[in-house]
Amino acid sequence: MFEPKNILVPTDFSEHSDKALRQALDIAEKFNSKVYLLHVVDKGIQQCVADYCLPRETMDQIEKESVSKSRELMEHEVNTVAGRPAVEIDFDVQRGVPYDVILQEQRDKDIDLIVIASHGKSGLMGHLMGNVADRVAERATSEVLIVRA
Repeated sequence: MFEPKNILVPTDFSEHSDKALRQALDIAEKFNSKVYLLHVVDKGIQQCVADYCLPRETMDQIEKESVSKSRELMEHEVNTVAGRPAVEIDFDVQRGVPYDVILQEQRDKDIDLIVIASHGKSGLMGHLMGNVADRVAERATSEVLIVRA
């Protein structure tokens, strides 16, 4: 029987990611697993569009604020689910290409199971999260549980 010890849950703070986190926590309680909650701030922000470019300082400030806000949201997320004392939760916010960072975390943390939402936020962001889930499922060396949106 498969008994994961380290579970990675990527989140974009959507209700679909929350559903994946709840599923991961249920599994973690059953198998006494550690949960790693991860948010990736996408480095895909364009500095220039057509003939207009934002100053580098502005880009740096946007990225810094995005990481800071994401950390606040992550702390809130963990505090919301902290009522499950049997589950150890570690969280991190990183910058990069989401599926690359997720797969690197899988290797670095010896993850046995990735629990990810099939889609994230609505609209374009939801499409992107679905794309992330697909790429993670294709390339992961661990088991992947895709939680339907």
